[in-house]
Amino acid sequence: MSPPATLSLCRPPGVFFPLVTYWCSRPRRMYESDGSIMVYWHALDTPETATAQAVFARGIAAVGENYICVGEASGGILVFDIPSKGGNITLSEVLEEHKESITDMASECSGSQECIADMVSADDTGTLCVWKSGEEFQLLNKITGFDMSCSSVKLWKGTVVAGYGTGQIRLYEAVTGILHAEVNAHARWIYSLDIAPFSGLLLSAAEDSFVRVWHLTMTPESNTVEISHMYNECVTDTQICGAKFCDGDGYAFGVTGYDLSEIIRYTQS
Repeated sequence: MSPPATLSLCRPPGVFFPLVTYWCSRPRRMYESDGSIMVYWHALDTPETATAQAVFARGIAAVGENYICVGEASGGILVFDIPSKGGNITLSEVLEEHKESITDMASECSGSQECIADMVSADDTGTLCVWKSGEEFQLLNKITGFDMSCSSVKLWKGTVVAGYGTGQIRLYEAVTGILHAEVNAHARWIYSLDIAPFSGLLLSAAEDSFVRVWHLTMTPESNTVEISHMYNECVTDTQICGAKFCDGDGYAFGVTGYDLSEIIRYTQS
């Protein structure tokens, strides 16, 4: 049995819920911000045979003010309804558009009320699904994959930013699926993307030991997004598996790798 993976998110309007997922039949658990009280748990389905598909949860997104979505190995997405007060959390629906295991999910991070799409989900074939939240989630668009896993995905100002096992980054218009840009960003598998919503900085990290910073620029006249490279750093002999900005402006970011027991922090000079 693989060790548990711990995920966390900031639930609007600012209550912090860590979510723990297990690569087995143990439940997903949600706790209060200080970790003192478990407010909800949800059991994973147990496979009927030893050859059945692995059971795990992967990918998490806080959508709007009321929902937390969690991806499953089966391709389903669990939508949990989170009350503004109290612990009466309920499973409101299961989204079953994906046919392969969910790899990552993200919600709109720019804070713009003009964006139609609220969430994007990715799976092991690279297929992307764009969603609009509500009493029932609505599928806005399904962007076909290329039989290469999309390992990390973000949503910013109506643009889907997707990182793939090929080392490529692709930018799509969320609602129409139009491809704005494709960049050969890394020599090996991209494991992590992050966006600083206030500045439009994009962080990418991969197995090739490089973490790179890009800048996303909106062009309102043509309704397109451009991407330009700004900075890169090599963490020698390290397969980078995680990278995240420390603030909304992208002033600092942290990086870690498979064999590291530490987080390396970088800041702008």
